[in-house]
Amino acid sequence: MIVKITEAAMNKLKEMSRKDTQIPRIDADIAGGCGLSVKFSLVLDEPRRNDTIIEYEGVHLRLDHFTKRYLDEETQIDYLEDHGFIVGERFASSACAIEIN
Repeated sequence: MIVKITEAAMNKLKEMSRKDTQIPRIDADIAGGCGLSVKFSLVLDEPRRNDTIIEYEGVHLRLDHFTKRYLDEETQIDYLEDHGFIVGERFASSACAIEIN
């Protein structure tokens, strides 16, 4: 898995003031039944046990195993003043997936 962070997103992450216990996290919001709608976001959250930690230019991002399995092989994080952080190379509001057990 490759996570790319645009210059705008990196600048915003570096300037954000965070509490010591809160870290940036890539989070997945899953909805649906047979077909799944997956929307990714970047949030400030508490560290969780078994997180995957991605270090990029001194900034640590975390994600859990649940979120990691829904990310594309290559994921981009961007930041736009009007929309905030945008996670995903398509920059769409959601991506569809079907889980087959």
